[in-house]
Amino acid sequence: MRLFFSALALCAAILGQADQDYPLVDAKECRSRGGLPNFLLKAQTTGAELKIGYLGGSITAQNGWRGQSLAHFKKAYPQSTFTEINAAIGGTGSDLGVFRLQQDVLSKSPDLLFVEFAVNDGGADPQRLIRCMEGIVRQTWKANPTCDICFVYTVTEFLSPPMLEGKLQRSASAMEKVADFYGIPTITLGMEVAQLAKAGKLLWRAPLPKTAADRAALGDKLIFAADGVHPYESTGHALYTQAIVRSLPALAIANNAPTPHVSNLALDPSNYERAILAPITSARLSDGLVPVDMKSDAFAKAWANRLPAMVKLTQSGQSIEFKFKGTHCAVYDVIGPAGGKVAVMLDGKKQNAVQRIDAYSTYNRLGSFTVGTDLPEGLHTVRLELLPDPIDKAAVLAQKKNVIDKPERFAPLSFFPGGLLILGELVP
Repeated sequence: MRLFFSALALCAAILGQADQDYPLVDAKECRSRGGLPNFLLKAQTTGAELKIGYLGGSITAQNGWRGQSLAHFKKAYPQSTFTEINAAIGGTGSDLGVFRLQQDVLSKSPDLLFVEFAVNDGGADPQRLIRCMEGIVRQTWKANPTCDICFVYTVTEFLSPPMLEGKLQRSASAMEKVADFYGIPTITLGMEVAQLAKAGKLLWRAPLPKTAADRAALGDKLIFAADGVHPYESTGHALYTQAIVRSLPALAIANNAPTPHVSNLALDPSNYERAILAPITSARLSDGLVPVDMKSDAFAKAWANRLPAMVKLTQSGQSIEFKFKGTHCAVYDVIGPAGGKVAVMLDGKKQNAVQRIDAYSTYNRLGSFTVGTDLPEGLHTVRLELLPDPIDKAAVLAQKKNVIDKPERFAPLSFFPGGLLILGELVP
């Protein structure tokens, strides 16, 4: 654990230096800008049915501000019906969110979209982050011009130093450029969290008190989270929800009819509006490879709500080939104990092989890896092949103090792709 937290501290130091090199925006709990006029107007209509999309990472995936904010809307507007679109995936940022937006959110016609990536984008290049967030905005309003959008900024212990000094962290500061350009409201969910921490009234990480003596020992202090990142539902997440509730009056911009949002001009012409998620079955599969039945296969159906398809490469030499026109390509897959190495060929040139197991892979989870980015606009060819190369998986896991529990889970060398993340279009 000491090594784990030392690594996080080093990461924080690096990000702190990066913050000094990037212009940080003054922290403010709510910047109302264009507000949420369409959503709040519809919410006041008797019998209205509203859908709220929550696009984010593990903090949004938790039982916390997502469910609490939904409950607030149900209570505040009992004449209407509210349902959620839970599009949160732990450990992912806007660079995946922009590609899966259509499948996971827009296809379900949201009336309001909350976007939460400030933490998982904490180490992202600001310009790429801006392109991804702008792509999310432009895709949303192209699909549904009356859908309101709100960026929300969560915080962690290691990303908090700027907040303690009255500034937004680097990722949120970059997102503000997109929000300001398009008139999108933003809510800094961690504003009160930082204020309490600075006043010495908040513990970033500790177990919740179990006894009356434990509670008495805390005094007036509040415990934010067990790990300094993922808030407790009753404390940190409650603070996040209260920030939303406090901000809603400022977001109630008066209007008598739904007002379409306009996104003609672009902040960055290289934004990710063209981002698509294509099923892996769009690629040419080597002999013997067949798509998995996402409904009946025990492994695949666990990911059916996120991956559009799946192919299991379990023998070395099995491959996938495809062509696309555009400037960026990545692969959306499942990473875990059975992961192997994948050879990557881009436009006939060998790239670095990618390993589909990492230090956290004691379990399976969604992941992605980049094949090529910032490529010349035009036609590109890609070939992915499963390699026979052995991996010292025990050493990989040991980087985060994890161990192999059952050797049979880690013995295979496999690759489980499900989608292609393309900035452009696939070519048959």
